[in-house]
Amino acid sequence: MLRTVPSPHSKMKTLQLRLGTRASLLAQWQANWVTAELRQRGFEVELVPITTSGDQQQTASGPIAGTGIFTKEIQRELLDERIDLAVHSLKDLPTETVPGLALAAVPQRAPVADALVCDRFDCLELLPPGAVVGTGSLRRRAQLLNYRPDLEMRDIRGNVDTRLRKLHEGHYEAIILAQAGLERLALAKHITQVLPLSLMLPAVGQGALGIEARAHDTATREALAFLDHMPTHAAVTAERALLAALHGGCMAPIAAWGRMDGEQLILSGRVLDPAGARKLEAMQSGTVDQAESLGRSVANVLLEQGAAALIAECRG
Repeated sequence: MLRTVPSPHSKMKTLQLRLGTRASLLAQWQANWVTAELRQRGFEVELVPITTSGDQQQTASGPIAGTGIFTKEIQRELLDERIDLAVHSLKDLPTETVPGLALAAVPQRAPVADALVCDRFDCLELLPPGAVVGTGSLRRRAQLLNYRPDLEMRDIRGNVDTRLRKLHEGHYEAIILAQAGLERLALAKHITQVLPLSLMLPAVGQGALGIEARAHDTATREALAFLDHMPTHAAVTAERALLAALHGGCMAPIAAWGRMDGEQLILSGRVLDPAGARKLEAMQSGTVDQAESLGRSVANVLLEQGAAALIAECRG
């Protein structure tokens, strides 16, 4: 099949793209959004469903563990040329580069914050001592315990709708979810409180999408170029460089927030111990073309403060 990129003044054959996606509602929203954007540009898109090990763990018992559990199978399909692109929640995409693949585009970011969802209380401060809060994230758990050590943190798993159902059934007084995910699924009405970033820094890449393609697939990468948002791409590049330099992986209590302030790229980083008793923080700024070095520099400051020891506690 001839795969060419059409231009406004060309009658070349439309590029046909196979987009791999997980079956969760949020993954479907992400895939459908990218599909709609591509179709508006004249591309033909076929959605290809893929089940990942992370999806299988969602329905099992015990904590979800592993790096790349929501991405490895999709990346294998890309490398085997059974699909042409994949849309990831960027916070799920490991920082290690997969030979043969490239991050072709990072669209404009949604809100980065986390949200408290609660049926009985109006804000985090009003939760009574001992209140049970559900989260599957060690990052969220550690930051909440740092602020409210009197809360009882319990693991929760499942997709957004499953977690909301468990809350409404009374298994938890409150749960913590990403603001972006709730808004994308038209569930913002469930948000009780958007947690301030001073209290809860986001996960690396939270609220951002990463569109991956084969590194040498020039036609697909050119087709995706219009979706790339430079300020977002720079911000998440800095965040991911910080995470890579800390060697923490997605399971460690590491948080980061990159954002533009005029011409300056600002990066805040935070590392905690699993119990939330100790918190290390650093912030620096630089230019967009210094995104990777900025991430490494903030990571080095955190390492000088003792971050490696806190991260090691997560590995037992």
